Amino acid sequence: MTLPPIVALEETDSTNAEARRRAEAGERGPLWITAKRQTAGRGRRGRAWEGGEGNLAATWLSLTGKPAGEAAQISFVAALAVFDLAAAYVPAVLASLKWPNDLLIAGRKAAGILVESGPQAGGGLWLAVGIGVNLAEAPVIAARPATAFAEHMRVPPPAPIDALGVLAEAFRRWLELWERSGFAPIAEAWTARAHGLGRRCTAQLPAEAVVGIAEGLDGDGALRLRTDAGEIRRITAGDVFFGEA
Repeated sequence: MTLPPIVALEETDSTNAEARRRAEAGERGPLWITAKRQTAGRGRRGRAWEGGEGNLAATWLSLTGKPAGEAAQISFVAALAVFDLAAAYVPAVLASLKWPNDLLIAGRKAAGILVESGPQAGGGLWLAVGIGVNLAEAPVIAARPATAFAEHMRVPPPAPIDALGVLAEAFRRWLELWERSGFAPIAEAWTARAHGLGRRCTAQLPAEAVVGIAEGLDGDGALRLRTDAGEIRRITAGDVFFGEA
C-alpha cells in the first residue's frame, strides 16, 4: 500500500469539513488533507479545536465497504499512528493513549481525533479521520490540561508537513494490519499503550456519570467499566476522566 497524496491548503474552515465536501462531490480517496490554518476546527462532541501556529491539522479521507460499526474502529488505528508520531519526537515513555483516542504526553492531552462518515453516492461509506496534534503550542483549557511536543523536546518541533509525513506512514502500517487481521491486534496494541487501565475513573455520558474501574476494551472497542456494585458497563461513547472519581 503506497502513501496517499497530500492536499496542502493555506486555510480552510476545518480539514474534516473540507473532506466532507470533497466526499459529497464524489472524491473517493484515499488522500490526506492538511491546512496551515483552520478557522473553525472541531473536536469530539462538537467542541472547538484550537489549532495554533505550527500545529498539525490533517484529515485522511477514504471510501470503505465496512459497515458503520466496524468502520468506527479506525479511530483506534489513528490513535496508534498518532502514538507512533509522538514516539518519533518525544520520549516514548511519556506517551500514552486515553480511551477512545486521545494522545497524552506526561498525562496531558497532546492530540485528538475526530472520525466522521457518510454514505457515498456510488455505495459504501466515506470516512474522514481528522487529527489535530499540538506540535508547537497547546491551548489553555482548564478542564483538560494540554501540552505540546515542543515542551518535551530539546530541539524545535517538526514542521506540520514533516510531522504529517511521519503520521501518514504510521497510519499506513496500522491500517494494513487492521485490514489484514481485523481489530484484535489493533486492540492489543492499543491496550499496551493505554492510560488508566485498572484505575478508577468517571465516564461522563450524555445522561449520567458512571464511576468504576477501567478494565479494558471489548471486541468492538467499547470500554469495559466495572462499577462499585460489580456491574460491567460498556462505554461506547463519552468522555473518561481519571482522578476525578
